[in-house]
Amino acid sequence: MKFIVDAQLPKALSDFLRFKGFDSIHTLELPDKNKTQDNIINTIADKESRIVITKDNDFLESFLLEGKPAKLVLIKTGNIRNTELITLFENQLHKISLLLEDSPLIVIYKNEIVAHS
Repeated sequence: MKFIVDAQLPKALSDFLRFKGFDSIHTLELPDKNKTQDNIINTIADKESRIVITKDNDFLESFLLEGKPAKLVLIKTGNIRNTELITLFENQLHKISLLLEDSPLIVIYKNEIVAHS
């Protein structure tokens, strides 16, 4: 699986995913860095078959209305420490991976992960 992590989330999440063997980039690694527009992120995601990981509801709106990006992970944990976010992903990475095989949208909360078709 390939990911692109949005600016509202830490680069450490992308680094963690790479450490776990996934192809992951963070918006900081793009030419416009964290100022990269959402439509550009969607274009990159679709062109490179990347799953967007974000907290930004604008991506959810784009996903629902335009089908872009093709796959989306929406983080709805509220404000948590970066270490808590990484721990959440570490503990749930297998489940997240399995859900993404069949679901184009998953929403991650502090205590549950919901897949949508």
